[in-house]
Amino acid sequence: MDQTKGLLSFSAQEFVEFLKNNNINRFYFIYDKKKKKVISSHKVLQEIADFMNKDKRDFNFHEGMFFQLSKKYETLQGAFVHRTNRGQAAGGIRYWSYNNMEDYLRDGLRLSKGMTHKNALAGLWWGGGKGVMAYNPSYDKNNPEIRASIYKEYGELMTSLCGCYVTAEDVGTNVADMSNIFSMTRFTTCIPFNLGGSGNPSIPTARGVVAGIKAALKFLKNDTLKGKTIAVQGMGNVGGHLIKYLFEEKVNKVIACDVSSNNVERLKAELEGKNLEANVVDPLDTSIFETECDILSPCATGAILNPGTISKIKARIICGAANNQLEDPVRDGKELNKRGIIYVPDFLTNRMGIVNCANEQYGYVNNDPAIEQHLQAGWKHSIHQTCLAVLKESNRTGHPSSKIAVSLADKLSKENHPLFGHRGQQIIDSLVENKWHEK
Repeated sequence: MDQTKGLLSFSAQEFVEFLKNNNINRFYFIYDKKKKKVISSHKVLQEIADFMNKDKRDFNFHEGMFFQLSKKYETLQGAFVHRTNRGQAAGGIRYWSYNNMEDYLRDGLRLSKGMTHKNALAGLWWGGGKGVMAYNPSYDKNNPEIRASIYKEYGELMTSLCGCYVTAEDVGTNVADMSNIFSMTRFTTCIPFNLGGSGNPSIPTARGVVAGIKAALKFLKNDTLKGKTIAVQGMGNVGGHLIKYLFEEKVNKVIACDVSSNNVERLKAELEGKNLEANVVDPLDTSIFETECDILSPCATGAILNPGTISKIKARIICGAANNQLEDPVRDGKELNKRGIIYVPDFLTNRMGIVNCANEQYGYVNNDPAIEQHLQAGWKHSIHQTCLAVLKESNRTGHPSSKIAVSLADKLSKENHPLFGHRGQQIIDSLVENKWHEK
């Protein structure tokens, strides 16, 4: 480990070594409203707090960020809590590889902020949060025993946070992993069916993207997907189901890509006879953005709408499931608007994952109206109605749809829970008072 490097440039493994050398097992960063700055639990980590205090893009007065180093397999585990006025922070746990600590922190900041916006626009009484674990290449992430240990320890982290954040499933995490988390905490959703949960949320998420696409078409006075050509980046859990739904809507053609040959070949086999053109691509390949198509649907990783890709886009509409599609929300939102591309903000249309699991504790009914209302045109908080409202306001004011959606979401997210008020902040204050980082 190069001690002359700044903490933000450390790889996750170098940062783990730094924590071990300083006898740090738990640490946090909280936003002190009185001092109006981010406070670190440890002086040696002040550099990270300073980074957040100066950052104007991804840090947005996050209430608290809590981290631990797993006892086994040296995995950095984090819980990013953005805003909890509407209720406990809710969002999935991502298990991913990062080039350095800045990438790791920025991903957690962006994802948790996105969950605040998503939950607020969906009319859910939840705040926004996200879990992020940094993959340690020293250990085999596909080994069931190793995964079980890592996710059980993440469950212990959830229990220690006393409910200010409730985790769920996200990229890199599967149903078995959620079962292991659930074995150690009650603060989780997306629990497997056999344990009383709602299971994998990918199918309803794909349905939500279809609803968003239809709303964008409605805005353009075109009510049907029939005969359209769609380009889909990502053919995994959500992208794969989305493609199937698109063919049910009688689209003419789907052009798709994925980094996984298994995903590509599986879907080709399942949709044999359909007009599907699918290719395996390198993770850095963005040629899908140059596709001649009516609609582009990003369903892979985030930050893929940027100056390098936006200039290539030929589609009139962008609507997909990937989180944080805009690399820079202000800059890239303006550029899409300038080019006349109809952009449906990701946190508006990919809500159905959290909607699917948000009300697990209230039980289940057939064709659950609490879920289906989000996919219907009539309800005021539905994907359809919210999309149309955002796109119409964007057209009226000339402001990017991304800016309109964030402004609306920010306003809604600051409404306090009707029963418990801003309880999440109270929990965070208690964790700090009780010296959570020393336990």
